[in-house]
Amino acid sequence: MAKRVAVIDIGSNSVRMVIYEKTSRFAFHLLYESKSKVRLSENAYNNNGNLQQNAMDRAYHALSDFVNIISSFKARKTLCVATSALRDAPNKLDFLKRVRNGLKLNIKIIDGEREAYLGGIACANLLPTQENALTVDIGGGSTEFAYINNKNVKETISLDLGTVRLKEMFFDTEDIEGAKKYIDEKLSVLDNINTSKLIGIGGTFRAIITSIMKQNKFPLRKLHAYECDIDSFKSFIKNVLDSQTESDLKCLYIKENRFDIIKPGSLILHRVIKKLNISELITSGVGVREGVYLSDLLRTSNDRLPVNYNTSVRHILDSHVSDKEYSNNLNKLSKQLFDLLKDKFELDENYRSDLAIAAKLYPSGGSIHQFAQNRHSYYLLQSSLEYGFTQKQMVLISTLVRYAKRRLPSSTHVEKYKVLLPDVRTLNTLSYILTLSIYLLNHRPRNIDFTCSLKDNRLIIDSKDELYLTKEDMTSLKPLEDLEIVFS
Repeated sequence: MAKRVAVIDIGSNSVRMVIYEKTSRFAFHLLYESKSKVRLSENAYNNNGNLQQNAMDRAYHALSDFVNIISSFKARKTLCVATSALRDAPNKLDFLKRVRNGLKLNIKIIDGEREAYLGGIACANLLPTQENALTVDIGGGSTEFAYINNKNVKETISLDLGTVRLKEMFFDTEDIEGAKKYIDEKLSVLDNINTSKLIGIGGTFRAIITSIMKQNKFPLRKLHAYECDIDSFKSFIKNVLDSQTESDLKCLYIKENRFDIIKPGSLILHRVIKKLNISELITSGVGVREGVYLSDLLRTSNDRLPVNYNTSVRHILDSHVSDKEYSNNLNKLSKQLFDLLKDKFELDENYRSDLAIAAKLYPSGGSIHQFAQNRHSYYLLQSSLEYGFTQKQMVLISTLVRYAKRRLPSSTHVEKYKVLLPDVRTLNTLSYILTLSIYLLNHRPRNIDFTCSLKDNRLIIDSKDELYLTKEDMTSLKPLEDLEIVFS
């Protein structure tokens, strides 16, 4: 597979382009992203599904710019897919031919089942492990569902149910009851789906979640893996549907370019949640584009990343950690210390892997500037440590590296992220373990050349060497209550 790959997704409402760069076999990161709300399906549903000339012109010009951007990044492969707007258009061949001849770009129209599957494998691979969950991707012309269990996409469904379609068929004439009846008839295919967990993909869901996060002053500016309280979500959707003016929508933090389609999208979500009695909501920052990329990257692996493999961690290691030996030793030692201290300090076993990843990635910021390593590691991990982690894990891991070898996490930081961080005692204990691991490896041995053991309230470090630097640094480390470090 080419090192840099571009993916273009042509939807009913927007065209989007992303460029991914591989750093090793299955590790990659987002290099560039662009989108344009061309409204390709505008007025199509009032004209027997035919694409209108102005809409096709807008899409063509956006694609032309995308092709130039892709060339500037020297991407060696471009994957371009189109969904509902072109899928449904009787005059689609005119547009396909124009793009192929004018831009040398081949567009692959995918059916609804394939569209649902691509969104499903993106969520299955790049969200924290999900079992018995249903993805929903509300587009301008269609809505796709994928049922996921044990990281496998078990079932896919595509419906002629989209925001632009509903707007032109019902909302423009204020036939809301007709819209509800139409939606409920389409959703009857979900009768056999048994799940209480919904994963939201696509612009409509993300627009609603973004607004809720702004209302709640959520501290993390990241949509991916955001878990929304179902009651808050229902209340927000009700406020959207009850709004009478654009000013009302603006007060709900809805962006202007969504004013005319946010109600149709909200109504679809409202009926889905009601039908399935959804109690858990998870936001996906990935969808069809990532699915297209992954289906190419993993084409010989059944569209699944290896077990226990995390592409974000691997990318950071590939790009920002030069001394893999030291990184691995930190990882190993932090787990040893956690195992020794977990019962004494009542640490949840789930924090073991978070601590180990923080230790492994602690050196990453040094690739940017050694004298501000902690700060750079913190910002790097908070932004790049994304795929496969919950938001609580993202914040905890980045917080641990920020305060390593320093004071314990500040009260200001803890207060800002209190909805995402563990209790202060747990946080301070994990921070202490990471700092102790770093100090014990100050002499950078090729292999860990000392042993650790716990006896009553004494953590005994047994080494043939003096560990002079470690002992010197330990004088600045605030001890944990009821724990004495003893060098033997």
